[in-house]
Amino acid sequence: MGKRRKRGEGSVHLRKDGRWEGRYVIGYDAKGLPKTKNVLARSKSECLEKLKQLRESCKTDKKEHDIGKQPLTFGTWLDYWYQNHCKPGLRITTQKNYENGIYRHLIPALGQIPLDKLTTGDLQQYYTGLKEHGRLLRAELYGEGLSDRTVRGIHAICRAALERAEGEGLISGNPALGCKLPPKKGREQNTLTQEEIQRFLIQAREEGCYELFLLTLSTGMRRGEILALQWDDLNPRTGALQIARQLQRTGGRLVLTEPKTKAAIRTVILPRPVLKVLEDYRRRIEFPSRWMFPSPVKEDATLDPASVRKQLKRVLERAQCDRVRFHDLRHTFATMALEHGMDVKTLSTIIGHVSSSTTLDIYTHITDEMRTSAALKIDRGIGKAADNGMGEATRQEAVPKRAPFQPYKGKRRKPGTGCISQINDHLWEGRYSPVWPDGVKRPRNIYAHDRETCERRLAELIAQTKVEIAAEKARRAGERHPA
Repeated sequence: MGKRRKRGEGSVHLRKDGRWEGRYVIGYDAKGLPKTKNVLARSKSECLEKLKQLRESCKTDKKEHDIGKQPLTFGTWLDYWYQNHCKPGLRITTQKNYENGIYRHLIPALGQIPLDKLTTGDLQQYYTGLKEHGRLLRAELYGEGLSDRTVRGIHAICRAALERAEGEGLISGNPALGCKLPPKKGREQNTLTQEEIQRFLIQAREEGCYELFLLTLSTGMRRGEILALQWDDLNPRTGALQIARQLQRTGGRLVLTEPKTKAAIRTVILPRPVLKVLEDYRRRIEFPSRWMFPSPVKEDATLDPASVRKQLKRVLERAQCDRVRFHDLRHTFATMALEHGMDVKTLSTIIGHVSSSTTLDIYTHITDEMRTSAALKIDRGIGKAADNGMGEATRQEAVPKRAPFQPYKGKRRKPGTGCISQINDHLWEGRYSPVWPDGVKRPRNIYAHDRETCERRLAELIAQTKVEIAAEKARRAGERHPA
C-alpha cells in the first residue's frame, strides 16, 4: 500500500501518456467545488518538486488579501468563509444563529486580529469573557453571561472557519482545537405526569384543541411538524401518517420548509383510538380544509404557532398542571414510551432523531431511572420483601380515591360561534358578525326568551349566513372568471 500524503499537500498520479501530474486545491467556487492548479513532469521526483513550488507560491498569494492589500484578518476571513462556503448549505433558521455569532460576537471582539496571529489563548480568553459578560440583550432577565450552550455554539463556528483556513494553507494550525469549553449539559426537561396528562386532555377537549394535543402526546411530533400536516398525509385505512414538511416563522411570516434532517422525514403509525378521534374530528369540521389543523380566521391557512402556544398555556393553567413548553409534550411522549418498554432504536425512529445516540444523550436520566427501577424489582423478587400482611383488597382500600377532574368552562366562546348576552330577565340576544367577501363586517342578531333557544337560533343563523357568504364568494369568482 502506498504512503498516504498529508492533507493540504496536493496529489500526484501517473498519466496514461507516461507523464506525472500534480494537482493542488487553490480554493472553492460558489457551489463548494474545488478549484485546482496542476503541474506536469517526466518523473515523479520532478513532479513533487514542481508541486512543492506551486504550493508555496499559492500559500504566499493567499496570505495577502486582495482587498486593500492588507493582511487577512480573522474578521475578514470569517465573513468570506460564511458567505461563500457556509451560508449556501444552511437552513434559514440556522443562518440566523451563525450570523448572530459571527457579526454580533466574534467580529466585533476578535475581527481585527490577523488570521495567522490568532492564538488559542485569544480564543480561550474570549470564551471566558462570554461566560461572564457576553449577553447583549435582556441581561436584566437572564444575567450578564451567555449560557454554556451558546458559548459552545460560537466555538463551533470558530473551529469550522479556522479548519477551512488551515485546509487552504492560510494558517499552519487550528488554534480552536486547544480550547477548553464549558461542559456539555442537556437542557432541563419538564414532563407531565400520568394524572396531569388526563387533566390536560380533559381541559383541551373543553377548549376545542383536544385532537391537536392528543396527536402530539401520541407521536412526539414537533410543533412545526404537526401544524404542517395535511389530510393527504394520513392513510385512514392503515393509520400511517407521513411527516414530510414543517412550518416555520421566517422574516415575520410563516413558511413551509423541509425537515432539518433526512431522519425527520418519516412515517408513524397512529394507534387505532387516536385514528378514530381524528376521523370523528374531520367529519365535524364545517368547512373542509386541506390542513389537518386549519386557521379559524384565515382561509386555506394552518394554525399559527403563536396561537398554539397561547392555547397550551391556557389549558395548562386551567387543568392545574405545571407550566411546560410545547416541546416538553414531545419529551413526555418519549419518557412514557421508554418507561413502558419501547427500545431506544424504535423511539429514535418515531421521533425523528438522526441516530439512537442522540436519543440516549437526551434521555439518559430516564434510562438510568429505568435501570434502577429494574434492579429494585429484581431485588424484591429475590428477597420476597414482606407485604406487612396486607392483602390486595386491603391495599386498594388504603389508596384514597381521587375526585374526577371537572374542566374549567371559560366565558370566552370559540371563534366563529358568535356571542350571547342577556338583555333582561326574559330576553336573550345572539349576535354573529362575519366579514363578507367585500371586506365589510355585517352583524346579524336574533332574540329568544331563554338561553337554550337563543343558542339554537344563533347556530341556525350562523349556518344560514355561512351559506350566503359562500354563495357570494362563488358569484364574485364567476364575475372575475366568466366561462
